[in-house]
Amino acid sequence: MPPVILVTNDDGIDSHFLRVLVEALRTAGLAPVVAAPAGEQSWISRALSRRRQVEVTAHPEFGGPAWTIDGTPTDCVNIALGHLLAERPAAVVSGINLGENASLPYLLASGTVAGALEGALWGLPALAFSMQLPAARLEEIRHARGRVQGKFAESLLCAAGRAAEFVRQRLKQPHPDTGPTVHNINFPSITTAVTPVVDTRPGHLRLGRLFQRESPSHFSFRYTDAHEKEDADDADHTVLLRGCISHSVIDYGTLGARGARVTAPAKPRP
Repeated sequence: MPPVILVTNDDGIDSHFLRVLVEALRTAGLAPVVAAPAGEQSWISRALSRRRQVEVTAHPEFGGPAWTIDGTPTDCVNIALGHLLAERPAAVVSGINLGENASLPYLLASGTVAGALEGALWGLPALAFSMQLPAARLEEIRHARGRVQGKFAESLLCAAGRAAEFVRQRLKQPHPDTGPTVHNINFPSITTAVTPVVDTRPGHLRLGRLFQRESPSHFSFRYTDAHEKEDADDADHTVLLRGCISHSVIDYGTLGARGARVTAPAKPRP
């Protein structure tokens, strides 16, 4: 029997990027099972729906078991692992996110990474996949629910294939028992079969103000590109700017430990 892979995202179950990833996993000989939010849950981190009921409905359009969950990515993974899956999956995969999740502010705010982290907290191999998109096209692609054409469609197919290979390679490696670990992989906007993979760490990036004043007592979220970047060669966003695939291994088990750090992934590379 092929290994069962639980798949979620934070862009919602109707995201084309999710569907392309699911097909790539299936083509790679894996058995994807989907539990994804009913709508977009970006920038929500590891939020849980504590004070309301969460509705779960079967979703028939993935060619296998799939559920739409009216909650956060963390809700999706927790409910799927605790109630929906008949067997423990071999891994939890989240993505492919519309836009990169590189550098600490994005990583900590990401619903994509949080979905993978929930799987890691259950002791499972966990991978989060995101894809850099041109800033000028991001909103257009988001409103199209990830449907892209031309070179970006080709790049997405290639990134999904590379993601499936990341999963296959991860399943071949011993699973560490040191604590919850998430493999955070970011693909450049143009990804090919030979795009290099670089071992990275989350870069430091200062976003500054993310809200604009609408009235004396009201503010609304407004993303700004006016931030300071760290240009270290092994920072994830720096590697993306070079057109390479960034792979950071985030060991949450080291948080608060003396000398805690983000470790580099072990070989072999996919």
